[in-house]
Parts: sequence; C-alpha cells; structure tokens
Amino acid sequence: MKSVQIDKFGGPEVLVVKDFELGKPGPKEVLIKNLSIGLNFIDVYHRTGLYPIPLPSGIGLEACGVIEEIGSEVKLFKVGDRVTHASMPIGAYSEKQIMPEEKLVSVPDGVSDEVASCITLKGITAEYLLHRAYPLKKGDKVLYHAAAGGLGQILCSWANALGAEVIGTVGSKAKEEIAKKNGCHHVINYSEKNFVEEVEKIVGKNGIDVVYDGVGIKTYKGSIETLKIRGMMVAFGNASGYVDTIDVKKDINAKGLFFTRPSIAHYTVKREELVESAKKVFDAILSKKFNVEISKKYSLKDAAQAHKDLEARLLTGPAVIIP
Repeated sequence: MKSVQIDKFGGPEVLVVKDFELGKPGPKEVLIKNLSIGLNFIDVYHRTGLYPIPLPSGIGLEACGVIEEIGSEVKLFKVGDRVTHASMPIGAYSEKQIMPEEKLVSVPDGVSDEVASCITLKGITAEYLLHRAYPLKKGDKVLYHAAAGGLGQILCSWANALGAEVIGTVGSKAKEEIAKKNGCHHVINYSEKNFVEEVEKIVGKNGIDVVYDGVGIKTYKGSIETLKIRGMMVAFGNASGYVDTIDVKKDINAKGLFFTRPSIAHYTVKREELVESAKKVFDAILSKKFNVEISKKYSLKDAAQAHKDLEARLLTGPAVIIP
C-alpha cells in the first residue's frame, strides 16, 4: 500500500510517499481501509520534531475508513463497520492502517467519510474545551484566537449555540467574514488592530471569562491581559511558538487566574470518555449546532503541499487528504 513516511524532521519536503508493507492486525487490532484523512496542525509538530516521534515513521492521527479485517479478540467492531479515530498510533496518511480497537469510534449515518475524517480530532477538541476544560455557561464572554481556522469555525459556532458571547480574532480581511459566518459575534483582525484594545471596547477592561488560545507565544500576553479576575486561560496550542515560561506573579497571581495547558489525550484517557465525547460531536453535527465545510482536498502525493498551505494559513476551514 501507499503511505506517507518521514525519515527525518524538517520542512514539508520530508514527507515522502512510499510503498509500505503493513502486516496483519494483532488480536485486539483491526485493519482499516482509509477513505478520507484529516489534516491537522499537530501533524506539522510531528513533522518538524516539535513533538518528537521515533523515526522513520508514518504521519497523521486522524482518518475515517472501513474495517477490512479484525484480530482474533476484537469485540467492539466487525468487518464492514465504518469507523474514525484521532489518536496514536501515528500513520493516518496511508491507504490502509492498523489500529487498536479501543481507539476507534463508530461513524453514524448522516455523517460523511470526509466530515468524519476532519471532525474527530477538531470536534473532540472543541467538546472538551467547551464542556470540560472550562464548562462554558450561557452569557460567558469568550475570546478565541484564529477563529477562521478549522477548529475555530467549529468551536465558535458551538460556543454561540451554547449561549456565549464570542469574540474571534483573525489574521486577514478575507477571514473576517468566515469567522462571522461561523458563530463569532465580534471579529478582530489582529494584523490591523491591537486585539486587547478592541476586546476592551467590546466587553470592557478585564472583561473576558475564558480565552481559548491555540496560537501560543504571539497572543499569550494579550490573552492574559483581557481576562477578568478569576478568569480562565486555556492554552491548548502553539501555532506561533510554545509558551514555555509563565510568570506566576505577573501572569496568574495579579488577577487570581486559572491556567490550563490541556490536550486531547488528557480528556480521552478512558474509552468511555472517548466514546461519549465523539457522540456529543456527532450529535452536534446532526442537530446543526455547527456545520463542517471542507475547504480543500488533497491526494497523498500532495501531502507536502497540504502542509505548506496549512503553515501559510491559506486554508479557510477543515481540509482532508483522499488516499
């Protein structure tokens, strides 16, 4: 089968399509034919070595496919089931892959292969951010950075449906309309205006209940500045660089803030958590709490270009790779 592999960390050029021998699934594993593959920023972190992985390696954490073969002890699924996943073991950029059964969830009728493949990671991330990392309440004032991105479109729409007042930041004029279309009540273009000053015009000084910040170092200080006393800083990503130093006295103690640096792994430790979270995501899609529009489709051989587009912020929503 064809699989995208990396032999060294580096730029998009290290992504190479190779012929790969997959082998047979173990007792509690299944062999999946991938129908659609999700493209995520964590793939970039794995490729560059920011999140180191053993090399050589496949790449990609998210895909939707059909089970072609099951191990001798598999009890949760059968051949022909349509499933999706968004976790290790790494290697979703491939025509087929082997996965442990406990990492998979069933895809309900009404959710397409392409939507399932690009919503599992982003959707579960949005679910735990909105319902568990900080249980969002009606009337809460939310600041979300990179609101026009794939995750931003989902989270902002969902936050809006939960009754929050959503302020989104974007980096270009074109992305302002995308953010408005996907749940943001207010949109700030941080390439043209100081987002802290603009937030204060909307909700007043120290007026934000929770900041969801996946950008990182470029937005961290400003995010802290916008929060209310006893507000919550949810630093869940680092697209502009990792926040590796926190001044507790200045950043946290000054307003008695709460700070968390969560990941999807922390909120899907138990299979029950994974299944329940995925169910909430698929229910939200089917009940139209948010819509998923695929912004672009790539082939396996175009994986390097997909990463270039992702890092250059050219994508205007979720994107997929079709094997």
